[in-house]
Amino acid sequence: MSSPLLPCYRWSSGCMAPGRILFLCVFAVATGPLLAEASDEPSTSRQSLDEAWWTGPLLAASPAILPQGHFLVEPYVFGSLVDGQYDSTGARHSAARQNDYGSLTYLEYGLTDSTTIGVIPRFAFNDPSQGQSGSGLGVGDLTVQAAYGLSRFHDEGGPPTMSVVIGETLPTGRYDRLGTRLSDGVGAGAYATILSLYSQYYLWMPNGRILRTRLDVSESWSRDASIEDTSVYGTPQGFRGHASPGNSFNIDSAWEYSVTQHWVAALDVFYVDSGSTRVTGDYPPPRNGGSIPVSVQSESGSSKSFGLAPAVEYNWTSAVGVIIGAKIVTGGRNTSAAIIPVTAINLVF
Repeated sequence: MSSPLLPCYRWSSGCMAPGRILFLCVFAVATGPLLAEASDEPSTSRQSLDEAWWTGPLLAASPAILPQGHFLVEPYVFGSLVDGQYDSTGARHSAARQNDYGSLTYLEYGLTDSTTIGVIPRFAFNDPSQGQSGSGLGVGDLTVQAAYGLSRFHDEGGPPTMSVVIGETLPTGRYDRLGTRLSDGVGAGAYATILSLYSQYYLWMPNGRILRTRLDVSESWSRDASIEDTSVYGTPQGFRGHASPGNSFNIDSAWEYSVTQHWVAALDVFYVDSGSTRVTGDYPPPRNGGSIPVSVQSESGSSKSFGLAPAVEYNWTSAVGVIIGAKIVTGGRNTSAAIIPVTAINLVF
């Protein structure tokens, strides 16, 4: 599996300092061999890497670089059930149920043996509990990205597979001038740069089966989005201004256990830290004869969320597999309580 899931939930936080990135790089390299030593116990039938087939966990991206000239196609289909809200103290409150549906597809190509390039088109349909549902399947924001391989796993005790990925999200999805159908908003309206570090390591359990681990860290920085009229940022008709989405930080630790060559049990544990989004601009003049626009500035407040994503994989071959699972937000602050069933198929050729 090639990349994290569900762009409909923004990852945000304050800017991640270069020292934090360096620390996480060192942590990923150092802990892999230590964990391997902890699991290094004798086994009568030790599984080889070639005997283990994988699709990948739901969220954590793969650091593997495609061989030159090879393609990866990985479509996701998911639904989102929101039935609660975590307030600023972390307490959960019930909320009107909302169902949203979407898809995204990772299309990647091995440009060289050390560089993979790709695009991620997105589509969405929103069905809120109150108000009109979307007028149809909407085209969301598009991401272009490139990955460069830093190291590759060969043997226990050596470095993990690692890669650095840089991406740019383009505001191709509709987000403002929505009229009365707010559910047609499926984009953010802002360009965003994403920098990620992906790592992967293999451990052998006492029974000889392989446990594959991943640690992924991502940071994104968004530019301002110009806004006219009603928008996904809650602005009314006649509004003129802009939104400044907060920066974002995401960390994901994933574990896959090779039950058999075909069947794999997977689990992601994720944490998302979201910075505040600021909206500034002017509302239209009052209707009671006023002629001066009302200037406003609002802040959404920062938010945090964390949770799990259990899943089951079935692999027909080493290059074709499917995964079914769910992303579950189990806690946070100023964020939605959501369960997001997901299915995806992974094809490499």
